[in-house]
Amino acid sequence: MWQETNHQLYRKFQFANFSEAFAFMTRVAIEAEKMDHHPLWTNVWNTVEIWLSTHDAGNVVTDKDLTLAARIDALLA
Repeated sequence: MWQETNHQLYRKFQFANFSEAFAFMTRVAIEAEKMDHHPLWTNVWNTVEIWLSTHDAGNVVTDKDLTLAARIDALLA
């Protein structure tokens, strides 16, 4: 579940292993690139953390972030 904190949307994802986490990041990267919207994220072994905000809008959550969050969620469905 996405949480809004510090003017960002945040979500933590956990996978079975590094390969699954990296594959997820690749799918997210493709969606983000299509939108020209690039997340702040980290990956440690099986865990991916993502923070979304719109830099051009002053680093706040916008519809662009909500749309990317929904696309990311759809990748897990």
